[in-house]
Amino acid sequence: MLLKQPLQTSMPRLLKTVDGQDVTARGAFFCRDTVTFTAEVPRALGAAGVVLRIAPDGGADIDRPFSFVGTGEGVDTYRLSLSLTALCAPATHGLFYYEILFLRGFDTLFTDTREDNVTFALGRESRGRFRLLVSENDFTTPAWFHGKTMYRIFVDRFAPRGGERPKDAVYHENWHEEIEQFGAYPGAPVANTEFFGGTLWGIIDKLDYLTELGVGVIYLSPIFKSVSNHKYDTGDYETVEPQFGGREALDALIAAASARGIGIMLDGVFNHTGDNSRYFDRYATYGGGGAYNSPASPYHDWFYFKKYPDKYECWWDIPILPKLNLSHPDAHKYFVGEGGIIDTYTKAGVLGWRLDVADELPNAFLDELRLRVKNATDGRGVVLGEVWENAADKIAYGKRRRYFEGAQLDSVMNYPLRRGLISFVRDGDAKALTSVLRELWGSYPESVCHSLMNILSTHDTERILTTFGGKADDGSFTNAELRVMRMSTAERATAVKRLKMAAALQFTVFGVPSVFYGDEAGMEGYHDPFCRRPYPWGREDKRLLAYYKKLGRIRRENPVFAEGDFALLAEAPHALAFSRQNGAGHVIVAANNGSEPLCVTLPRDARDLLSGKRYASGRVTVGGGEVYIWRMQSC
Repeated sequence: MLLKQPLQTSMPRLLKTVDGQDVTARGAFFCRDTVTFTAEVPRALGAAGVVLRIAPDGGADIDRPFSFVGTGEGVDTYRLSLSLTALCAPATHGLFYYEILFLRGFDTLFTDTREDNVTFALGRESRGRFRLLVSENDFTTPAWFHGKTMYRIFVDRFAPRGGERPKDAVYHENWHEEIEQFGAYPGAPVANTEFFGGTLWGIIDKLDYLTELGVGVIYLSPIFKSVSNHKYDTGDYETVEPQFGGREALDALIAAASARGIGIMLDGVFNHTGDNSRYFDRYATYGGGGAYNSPASPYHDWFYFKKYPDKYECWWDIPILPKLNLSHPDAHKYFVGEGGIIDTYTKAGVLGWRLDVADELPNAFLDELRLRVKNATDGRGVVLGEVWENAADKIAYGKRRRYFEGAQLDSVMNYPLRRGLISFVRDGDAKALTSVLRELWGSYPESVCHSLMNILSTHDTERILTTFGGKADDGSFTNAELRVMRMSTAERATAVKRLKMAAALQFTVFGVPSVFYGDEAGMEGYHDPFCRRPYPWGREDKRLLAYYKKLGRIRRENPVFAEGDFALLAEAPHALAFSRQNGAGHVIVAANNGSEPLCVTLPRDARDLLSGKRYASGRVTVGGGEVYIWRMQSC
């Protein structure tokens, strides 16, 4: 049972430092670090001693007593220095969970951690522990990636030019036509052979546009040969889709983007292939040498057959997506071995990989994949994973993942932030957002935080504009109705206002903002496939587009967003303010989505980067519906 309010008024204060630096808000460190815990305990609490109880993930508890330091003004101070090298030995990384015990004779009080891994209450029984993640000493993420703006392109729907047109594909001759192929209900099978003609050549044509947006990374939907428009059912990893322009177009895009300082990131779909692939070849499209055709196929053991040949393990039980056995030595080597798929495309100039369903990829596969990427790029390559929850101690399929202990991922897609931003901007719940920000900043290594892929829309979600203003997709509408459903003028105006606030926060919190093609132009649409309409060239929302260009410019011109420290400065039920600060600058961001004003103190004269207006130091009022990005002027 948690103790009642009288005890809460006598709460101790817990601090953490490393090399004299305050790291109280953080829960991820290097093996080389010694973390010093300081407990400032009100004498009214009646504690006679303080103990750290810590355990490795799944291991036995270790108790470490604090030393009494001194007393003053009714507060006793206790301190403990914890060597993480000794804690992890003989390993060089690990995950631990700890709590603080306050000993009071026959009574012991326990810290009861909150969801954000930072704040706590007190209870008379153990109710929850802080997370402590220890990474290998050489774990870092590429500095060039920090501070960039990412643009996520669904290749067939962005820009047309060139490319082959297979006979069995359905092509729209009018770029602005409506999508025709969709299921009778959400999740129903769809052929996905409907194409609009977007290609890699078309992306090259739009590099000026992307440069104006401030884009530094282009993340492409899968580009390997496949019969579908989305290409998540890979047919041949060795062939770049001819419909998209083939290998020639990819090489040209890499070169043209690199000349502008833009890196190319590919979507790595390695958990499964398509059933119509050279590896499985259910329909003998590739000559009948696949796993489905013969037990003697060299690919037979690359898949999980339950009853040969028609019963096999699939991703989410979807028959067209047979799951790969990446633990098989030949499959492992094919993808992440020397001269394999990862090695080949990375050496060709690809600077990043986003790994589809990373939770399902084996540890050994992830270990070698990241190593292969780093070796091929002198450490500059980026590896991101699709993980929908907090990835610091994620359990997937009954097993703890070790993504950030040093050898697997640089960072992940930031779905928790997306949920927090929606809760704040649409529903007015600032606590939902501040809790997410505290949790992630307090859970992940700092370089991971600066590499987070901060999303609002993806090919798997409805368009963020629709989320902010459209009718809820609560299952009461058919796909046919969702296909033609659009917001009213008033709904759209509300949605655009909300999107501007969300985007301002997306571009200024820690991590890399990822813009799903067309969000900046005002595209709307419900779930797949309606979130994948062609980019509305010539029909953009010009004001919204200008706003996104301004955000891109703000991010590009203020390097503090790359690696600046993060701190929450002010919180209210419907408003918040935070700072980003380091030697490159100092920025304060505030947003209010309620009716009550929020007061923020500017430490010195500042300029709002959105409006250009200058502000004197002191208290500033942030009204309802307002968002500011203040840059502190030099002393």
